[in-house]
Amino acid sequence: MSARLTSIDGLKPGVVLPGYDRDAHGAGIVHIGLGAFHKAHQAVYTDDALAARGGDWRIIGVSLRSTAPAEDLTAQDDLYTLLERSVDGTVPRVIGALHYALSMQTNATAVRAALCAEETKIVTLTVTEKGYGIDRTTGGIDRAHPAIAADLAAPEAPQGVAGLLVRALGRRRAKGLAPFTVLCCDNLPENGKMVRSLLIDHARHVAPELVEHIATEVAFPSSMVDRITPAQTPDTLKLAEDLTGFRDAAAVETEAFRQWVIEDHFPQGRPAWEAGGAIFVSDVSPYEEMKLRMLNGAHSMLAYSGFLSGHGYVRDVMRDPALAALVGRHMRAAAATLKPLPGADFESYAEALLSRFENPHLAHETYQIAMDGTEKLPQRILGPAVAALSAGSDLSAFAFATAAWMRYTLGRKDDGTPYALRDPRETELTDTGTPTATALADRLLALPGLFPAPLRDSTAWREAVTTRLDRMMTLGMRAAVEAEAGAA
Repeated sequence: MSARLTSIDGLKPGVVLPGYDRDAHGAGIVHIGLGAFHKAHQAVYTDDALAARGGDWRIIGVSLRSTAPAEDLTAQDDLYTLLERSVDGTVPRVIGALHYALSMQTNATAVRAALCAEETKIVTLTVTEKGYGIDRTTGGIDRAHPAIAADLAAPEAPQGVAGLLVRALGRRRAKGLAPFTVLCCDNLPENGKMVRSLLIDHARHVAPELVEHIATEVAFPSSMVDRITPAQTPDTLKLAEDLTGFRDAAAVETEAFRQWVIEDHFPQGRPAWEAGGAIFVSDVSPYEEMKLRMLNGAHSMLAYSGFLSGHGYVRDVMRDPALAALVGRHMRAAAATLKPLPGADFESYAEALLSRFENPHLAHETYQIAMDGTEKLPQRILGPAVAALSAGSDLSAFAFATAAWMRYTLGRKDDGTPYALRDPRETELTDTGTPTATALADRLLALPGLFPAPLRDSTAWREAVTTRLDRMMTLGMRAAVEAEAGAA
């Protein structure tokens, strides 16, 4: 058995190494949400920034729930292999940007200390849409969210994002330290404003004296991130070992493409992320909308319809002519809801997305993408659907995607095989009976805080969704896909 990756010595030829002395750089960033995406995205840009311009910008990575990410990295001196996979092959790269890794479950005191350290200038976040505990109606905290409820009950020993950051900002202020910049890197529209609203509302409940401080003195730049990163599999680990000569429990694979658009507002400084290709702008929202509606929206549509058609991976969906046609249709429909964006050609962007989805080397599971639908649908599908409805445009693409999600909520494939929904509102979604399409659509459209009023109140929308859902439930998803593609 190969030795475990613990240094950059002895790696096979062809492995790209950190272009700097790790020990010469301290930590200036705390990242919350130490998963595959962070290791394939923000950490890589930081690795490039350190190589180009140095600085004390290494990362203290924090896992909120699982202990495994921190344990795996700690055992490897916080090194890991990134496998960049394209149609031309795979390039292995060892990333050195992580200073050390912590888990809230075993190192809570150290996590809170890192957030309060004078050296910490930026806190970045990738905790997924459901990790924040946002009430989508108010933009503030969802008091029923487990992490929010726990942190309201014990504000001096927080476990969730809002509680951790509010407490740390309060401690820093009491010590006379400048606040860190909060940089959200999750797929949410205007994510900086969203996190700002969340923290202000949380502070109202646990530390009202901090409300004005957070509102006026803490920077919350928004950002748009893009890099397809499948979940790690045994094949990931085997490929990393084959290419490097070392076992790596923290290896991650991703596509060669990457993008990061960031509002340039960092009062305490920042790494030279532009060295890795990051784009700094004054307003990131048009880029967010383009990506959320075209890439993420198409991803959600193909995840539900593809999974229920028997396709395990995105690449398999793209080999299915009917589904591939519907993916293209969805991107065109989404693009039609966007305002013109200087320097962006939506048609070329769609072509690039289709090529990325077809990447034969990426095993991106449709079931993985299908997770957390109630958190993802509003910005990916329902927002553009409202725009299309308002413009009098064709609703077919968004109605089909919504119907596919509704069919997915039944929790069973056409042959009766059950599956877990893996959604924070799974209890509300679950219907133990055998409803009609009309009954299922009516119940889901009435869920609190999910469907915008223009959609709930639109007869045209309801009919477009219900007609497609009925076809999926009576004929099966495969037949529904063929029928939809034939009519497109």
